[in-house]
Amino acid sequence: MGFSTDNIKGVVLALLSSGFIGGSFIIKKKGLRRAAAASGVRAGFGGYSYLFEPLWWLGMVTMIVGEVANFVAYAFAPAVLVTPLGALSIIVSAVLAHFILKESLHKLGMLGCLMCIAGSVIIVIHAPQEHPITSVQEIWSMATQSVFLLYTGSVVVLVFILIFHFSPRCGHTNVLVFTGICSLMGSLSVMSVKALGTSLRLTFEGKNQLIYPETWFFMLVVATCVMIQMVYLNKALDTFNTAIVSPIYYVMFTTLTILASVIMFKDWDGQSGGNIISEICGFIVVLSGTILLHSTIEFERSSSFRGGCTPLSPSLSAHLCSGIGDYIFNEEDPSSEILYSRKQDSHPSSEILYSRKQDSHENIPGLKLPDLRDL
Repeated sequence: MGFSTDNIKGVVLALLSSGFIGGSFIIKKKGLRRAAAASGVRAGFGGYSYLFEPLWWLGMVTMIVGEVANFVAYAFAPAVLVTPLGALSIIVSAVLAHFILKESLHKLGMLGCLMCIAGSVIIVIHAPQEHPITSVQEIWSMATQSVFLLYTGSVVVLVFILIFHFSPRCGHTNVLVFTGICSLMGSLSVMSVKALGTSLRLTFEGKNQLIYPETWFFMLVVATCVMIQMVYLNKALDTFNTAIVSPIYYVMFTTLTILASVIMFKDWDGQSGGNIISEICGFIVVLSGTILLHSTIEFERSSSFRGGCTPLSPSLSAHLCSGIGDYIFNEEDPSSEILYSRKQDSHPSSEILYSRKQDSHENIPGLKLPDLRDL
């Protein structure tokens, strides 16, 4: 595939964007931890104290810079070329999480990161050229075609189901709930971002698109989708390991975005079957890498937990696995974690508190241990 000047600009901006966004994950999570330690209520459980934490806002500014670069990239290159380059943000966030947040990244996890990059490169090599667009009204006609309206309606229905049905029940135990909401809304936001970015680019070229109501509608969609993404991405980052959230979010977001782009902008029209198959193979490589990374980190966490704590009774284990328990981190000693489980409202005074060290197998006595027969 021959790279045009616009495609090169899009790739460079997308790479810069991924670096900023990957770093923002770490900065924001540090801010979330500080806010939770100060207020006692975490974002994953409805807390909004992070809005008063300067470190979280620094992470937001970093993310905004990355998103602006990404926004401009979509104005120059097709979504199927720009979106896969978000794999770099996985590498940045996973590596920084390993060194800064003390979230272990196994060697096989590093291999998974490399697979994500390799798959993204395959996609980029075989990505199509963007079809020329002359006005926002042309984009509007693409957005209102029946197939894309069906996709949009399906996304809205799924998001409502995830938010109002699954989120209260298993949002804090299943990483796919929060990341699914972010990814579904993200696919719509990218289509609107591309429409808005193209409109602004045409305006700067002397073809004013701000006089059309379609431009302002796309701007409203972008604002709505981004706000929803921000809230549920914060919940995901605060509830689950960063090195797990980042790759899963990347895979779901990238897959849905490219699907939406193929439907709306007909990116695969005119491409040979070989190029399309190569792009699909690239997705498989990326997906395999993220699964490897996810499985490795989960194994590390479960092994460390078993090694650092004494076995729990079946009754207590049921309480912890039911989603009642949660992790609290000591900011002064990031290598330590305290796992607590509160009993039901019928025994509000009963509380079990365990702590462990990741770097050793030394058990630290529980601060308060109730009679297990009451569980």
